[in-house]
Amino acid sequence: MLMLLLCLSRKWVFAGLLAYAATVAAAPAAVPTMEAAVAEAAREALQQQAERDGLLAPDIEVSVSPVGTKEAPRCAQAPLVETMENRFASRMRFSARCPGVDGSRTVFTVRGTLSAEVVVAAATVPSGKPLAASDLTLDRRDISSVPDPMSSIEDATGQAPMRPLRPGQVLQKRLLTAPVLVKRGEVVLIEARSGPIQVTASGEALEPGRQGDVVRVRNVNTGKVIRARVVDTGTVQPADMP
Repeated sequence: MLMLLLCLSRKWVFAGLLAYAATVAAAPAAVPTMEAAVAEAAREALQQQAERDGLLAPDIEVSVSPVGTKEAPRCAQAPLVETMENRFASRMRFSARCPGVDGSRTVFTVRGTLSAEVVVAAATVPSGKPLAASDLTLDRRDISSVPDPMSSIEDATGQAPMRPLRPGQVLQKRLLTAPVLVKRGEVVLIEARSGPIQVTASGEALEPGRQGDVVRVRNVNTGKVIRARVVDTGTVQPADMP
């Protein structure tokens, strides 16, 4: 008798589990609120930004609130979300509306936080000084309001800041440029090559230049002014040389 009761109990439990699973499978998926839909859209936008900028180990958080005091309506179907402004993570705007329902859209403000491992100055660096790897380090920072931060020390090395860098400052691509390799008035080396033959002469740079720039250079031996391409620090080659 005991064995029979145990077998029946197992059958009832199994049947109950099957019935519960069928009920869960048949239940419609919960429709997200407008706030949840907007939060997901904001997270996706920030994730795309992180991938576009090549950020290392990005961490994303968002806070959503409707504009005004009006409560956001509930939708029978997943809300349709549109991006209004997402240039800066710290102040984004989205709108949402219920599909198939006439009416005005609800506008939301989203305050996002985007942090990642980015390149920062390890020491004070004067403007125009080519950056060395020892000048830089990686650190996790909140870059929600920092456009185009750099994530690679290797990419930053050799470039020069357009303004002085202070210790701990996040490096931005827009604030870096190729260093000036030839300064106006300094003596430069003019290299001219033709096959295995190489001829050099001294010149005076009449204008500054970065790598690849074409500048005017006066040959100190002949006094002739030529157009020369900057190829290295203090070194140029005639611009018309193949």
